[in-house]
Amino acid sequence: MLSRQIARRLYAHTPRRWSHFPAAALSSLNSVTEADLAHFATILPESAILSTLAPNVAPADELAPFNNDWMNKYHGRSTTVLKPRTTQEVSEIVKWCNQRRIGIVPQGGNTGLVGGGVPVKDELIISLANMSKVRTFDDVSGILVADAGCILQSLSDYLVPHNHIVPLDLGAKGSCQIGGNVSTNAGGLRLLRYGSLHGSVLGLEVVLPDGTILDQLTSLRKDNTGYDLKQLFIGAEGTLGIVTGVSILAAPAPQASNNVMLALPKFENVLPLFKETKRQLSEILSAFEFIDRTVYDLAIKHGQGRALDPTEVEGAECFVLVETSGGKREHDEEKLNSLLESLLEADEPLINTGVLATSPAQFSALWAIREGLTEAVSKEGKVYKYDISIPLAKFEEAVNKTKDHLRQKGLLHEGAVKHVVGYGHVGDGNLHLNVVAADYTPEIEAALEPFIYELVASYKGSISAEHGIGLMKTHALQYSKSPTSIEWMKKIKALFDPHGIMNPGKVLP
Repeated sequence: MLSRQIARRLYAHTPRRWSHFPAAALSSLNSVTEADLAHFATILPESAILSTLAPNVAPADELAPFNNDWMNKYHGRSTTVLKPRTTQEVSEIVKWCNQRRIGIVPQGGNTGLVGGGVPVKDELIISLANMSKVRTFDDVSGILVADAGCILQSLSDYLVPHNHIVPLDLGAKGSCQIGGNVSTNAGGLRLLRYGSLHGSVLGLEVVLPDGTILDQLTSLRKDNTGYDLKQLFIGAEGTLGIVTGVSILAAPAPQASNNVMLALPKFENVLPLFKETKRQLSEILSAFEFIDRTVYDLAIKHGQGRALDPTEVEGAECFVLVETSGGKREHDEEKLNSLLESLLEADEPLINTGVLATSPAQFSALWAIREGLTEAVSKEGKVYKYDISIPLAKFEEAVNKTKDHLRQKGLLHEGAVKHVVGYGHVGDGNLHLNVVAADYTPEIEAALEPFIYELVASYKGSISAEHGIGLMKTHALQYSKSPTSIEWMKKIKALFDPHGIMNPGKVLP
């Protein structure tokens, strides 16, 4: 799991500018001045303002965790971070910025992977961290209403005594915030069971670019009265407004959960294994995660735990983590054991071996391996991350084609690209294709893009399954969206934000 320390570490390296710099989006915007800061001081207490401008000059390194993403890939130069405590304060700040044409970057936990949560230049950062209250929870309906700055893990902990869970689970749950999750339409580890946020979010409170508060914070399961405006903000990455409150349908906590890590002799067995697992486990199947051999070995190397003994992983090309969640332990264990027996006793076994969690500690340890993959590859080097949706049958092919392409370019060696790995959510066709390099270089980037986007387009896939577009993929939106779709996205942006102050340079080309 991404620790708060990793997400907020200081950045000693020379700032590296991403090549896709959207200059036009920021050309008409103004920088924050000392006069603006004086106005913000009439809205917020001194403790909620962090700035390198007079009169209260803060050291630049105090703004570094806000100006830089946790991968040290994207670097902004904002002079000012504001930390409002209420929706009204957000509204007053945004209204002023709209009048003054000051660009705004809404920021949650800053755990994103595509540069969507950090400035492109020197835009004002509005951190939602101080808006962290649970407003209401109805344990009959399961509807939770919370401030956007609530950390996902904190919401999960809040729901434990109420026997409910947040229908979203991410590796960064200890740092990411629910408002950021909604704004990026985060997918996560258990989308297979609970679906996407487009279905579980019931209502939103949003501050629009002119400062107007749009209150759609309904707690109704059914509301068929006109346009469902909240859907526009789910996945908009803060380009249409700032989400300040979320109404979400929490799921009943499973009374029994278990998991098993399986070692497979070849990738070709993943799809028939998925089909058989769905057939036998049916309603209790909650996750089916794919991990290739290289990234599994990196997880062990960098201390994320070990699922199987070294002798048990010999001959394994990849691994699958299966989770079950149900209402009766005996029933669930019987189904899971029956599945494992049938897999191991088959004439042509789909798996070599596996380990079944026998305690809560082992259950957590198996998940820690999967959740720790992001941290493991980051410890190995500088990572180019591609979060793509492609047909399940093409997972391995996409990884191998990328390796071959880099090899042909003479870049697949320790001094350039060290590893090309794949892992992800088989249940929803989401592959995390990670290219681990010794350093970020224009040569490697040029070799990867547009090659990977063209590869995804050839599969009729999506260039962003769950991470969003951010700054990283604005130029590549054309590979997943038609010109007509992009045109109408721009019209929607212009309608909501005619001055272009909201998260400028993100999402749209």
